[in-house]
Amino acid sequence: MPIGPRRLVVGAHYGLRDWIVQRGTAVVLVIYLVLLAVMVAAARPIDYDAWASIFVPIGMKIATLIAFVSLAYHAWIGMRDIWMDYVRPTGIRLVLQLATILWLAGCLVWAVQILWKV
Repeated sequence: MPIGPRRLVVGAHYGLRDWIVQRGTAVVLVIYLVLLAVMVAAARPIDYDAWASIFVPIGMKIATLIAFVSLAYHAWIGMRDIWMDYVRPTGIRLVLQLATILWLAGCLVWAVQILWKV
C-alpha cells in the first residue's frame, strides 16, 4: 500500500535534456556575440563595407550559421514550453507550435540566404 499522495505524471518529460540544451545554446550565443564584438571592434571605422567584410571568411560564415541554428533551437525550446504551459486546447497549441516551427525555419533559410550573399 503506497504511502502519501499519488503523483500524476504528465507532459513529454523533456525536462533535464531541454534544460541542458537551453543552457548550451545560450553559451554558444554568448561565445558568438563576444567573437562578433571583437571582430566589429577590429574593423574600425565601421561602415557597411567593413560590416559586410566581417562575414566574408568561411570561418565567420560557419560560426554565424551555428549561432543562428543555436538561436532557432533556443527559441523553439522556449516557445514550445510556453505553448505547452499556457495554451490548454490541444488543437490551438498544435497550430501555435507548427506556426513557430515554420517561422523559425523561414528565419533560418532567410539568414542562410543573407549570409551566403556576402
